[in-house]
Amino acid sequence: MMKEIFLYYSMLVPVDGQAEKIDFFKMSKSKKPFWERKTLEQMTTEEWEKLCDGCGRCCLEKLEDENSGKVFYTSVACRYLDTWTCRCLEYQDRIHNVPDCLVINPKVIREISWLPKTCAYRRVFEGKSLEDWHPMVSGDVNSVHKAGVSVRDKVISATYVPEDDLDAYIINTEI
Repeated sequence: MMKEIFLYYSMLVPVDGQAEKIDFFKMSKSKKPFWERKTLEQMTTEEWEKLCDGCGRCCLEKLEDENSGKVFYTSVACRYLDTWTCRCLEYQDRIHNVPDCLVINPKVIREISWLPKTCAYRRVFEGKSLEDWHPMVSGDVNSVHKAGVSVRDKVISATYVPEDDLDAYIINTEI
C-alpha cells in the first residue's frame, strides 16, 4: 500500500543527467495556498468557489440611505438562502430568479464597499490572510458556523417579511 502511495506522489525527473526524485505530496504541503499565491483574477472557477466561506452575509437584504449612500444590513436573508446551511438553494439560477442578486467577481469587489470585513474575497483583495475559522484554513466546513460568523440562527427569510417592512430589520452592528 505505501508503495502505491509513494509511486502516485513521487516521480523521477532528470536533473543534470541524473534522476532526482520529486515528492509532489511534500511539495504541495510546503507550497503556499492558492489564495496567497494568486490574485482574484488568476483563480480558477473552482478556486473562486472554494474561497467563499459560506457565511451568508452577502445574501442579507440591504438598504441604502439615498442621501448619504450608506448601506445598512438587515437580518432578512434572500428567500433562496438556506438559513441553516447558509448556502443558496438556487445558486445556478440565482440571477434569473433574483434579478437584484449581485454576482461577486473581482470587478465587483473593487466597486462595492458593503462586503463584510470578514469576507474572504474582500480579505484577499485587500492583501489580508484568511481568518482561522475559514473552512479552507480550518479544514472544517462548519467552522464558520462554530465561530459564530455565519448568519445561521440569526436571520429570517425574506419569504416572511414584506419588502416595505425591511427597515424594521436593520442590524445596528457592524458586519
